[in-house]
Amino acid sequence: MFENLSERLERSFKILKGEGKITEINVAETLKDVRRALLDADVNYKVAKSFTDTVKQKAMGMNVLTAVKPSQLMVKIVHDELTELMGGKAVDLNLQSRPAIILMSGLQGSGKTTFSGKLANLLKTRQHKQPLLVACDVYRPAAIEQLKVVGQTVGVDVYTEEGNKNVVEIAQNAIRKAKQGSYNVVIVDTAGRLAVDEEMMDEISRLKQAIQPDETLFVVDSMTGQDAVNTAKEFNDRLDFDGVVLTKLDGDTRGGAALSIRTVVTKPIKFVGTGEKMEAIDVFHPERMADRILGMGDVVSLVERAQMQFDEEEAKKLEKKIRKNKFDFDDFMGQIQQIKKMGNIKELASMIPGVGKAIKDIDIDDNAFKQIEAIIQSMTPKERQNPDIINQSRRLRIARGSGTKIEDVNRLMKQFDQTRKMMKMVSGMGSSKMAQMAAAMKMKH
Repeated sequence: MFENLSERLERSFKILKGEGKITEINVAETLKDVRRALLDADVNYKVAKSFTDTVKQKAMGMNVLTAVKPSQLMVKIVHDELTELMGGKAVDLNLQSRPAIILMSGLQGSGKTTFSGKLANLLKTRQHKQPLLVACDVYRPAAIEQLKVVGQTVGVDVYTEEGNKNVVEIAQNAIRKAKQGSYNVVIVDTAGRLAVDEEMMDEISRLKQAIQPDETLFVVDSMTGQDAVNTAKEFNDRLDFDGVVLTKLDGDTRGGAALSIRTVVTKPIKFVGTGEKMEAIDVFHPERMADRILGMGDVVSLVERAQMQFDEEEAKKLEKKIRKNKFDFDDFMGQIQQIKKMGNIKELASMIPGVGKAIKDIDIDDNAFKQIEAIIQSMTPKERQNPDIINQSRRLRIARGSGTKIEDVNRLMKQFDQTRKMMKMVSGMGSSKMAQMAAAMKMKH
């Protein structure tokens, strides 16, 4: 995401490189290029102009320290203003009520139903809530069935009243059921249309009035750019929603919606969808997004995604196996599955500072693990649990069974052996030795 904008901004800052100080001339030239970059990224014109005017005002009012170059100072100012433009800080959901009611709104095709499942999964796994999904899209063919499938995927119950077209009645009955049961969050999925129309607005307005939700979220496809911002404004004028959800942000290399929507509707972006998997959802942190736009990476979000897949009990069992040198291909496969759940491989790599720019032209296939999985799955249970017994004849059989070459199997065996040795070495270090290594690394740098 934001690839085009990141490249353009980097080029803009180069105008100031080599300059000894900030002047009105070189700042004007830089910001003219920054404004062009924002407009090319489909940022609202008024938002882009206001943004560059604010940056210019702040840049001209600052004294450049001798240790800080003008280009570095400009990056800092732009970073701070981008953060403010997108809301300043993350805004949590209001989940104080029992049950807390979340109403989803948006056009058809924006990803409401999928996001409802992602949100239910996030609340269940990260906040230990017990959500109930409610099917109030009674018009779109197979909408109820889709929500059932989504609920089954994330292990969350779905309330439906098939044949009933009264969405207010369905939602009220679902809330009653939640109060009687152990559900503490109710997520109401509603119908969308291909365009904003009076009938849809009337229905969702009546629904909101009837159930008095704690949170009304507007879900919008970020790839529609300025259209997303305009649609958000129309919905907000009628619904007065509490927050925005940007879906398909992983496919948007421009990012104009994310940069404009907060200013135009004055409501916070609360979540972003970053892929098709149920785990591909992030709380929106303006500062971290500004880091990513300016090519600084986002290590905090990367660590948070890793922690989501982290099972403490499983980790303890794995550590014991590593210490005894019993790490096997079943464990190896388990680690691969955890990495895959974290999201798109290229996006994950781009969260590491400096890596995003290096890999922008490299096509990283999300199916990169498929060959490794095929090879491991072609092993017998005994071979997976005892890798040392895999001799040359077994390797030939595994290659034939997985549709790969013997060289591919040999390469995987070598990589696995190196991984096992490295893990054994790291697990064998005491905390003091690890601290000494870290100190030595710092001294080298």
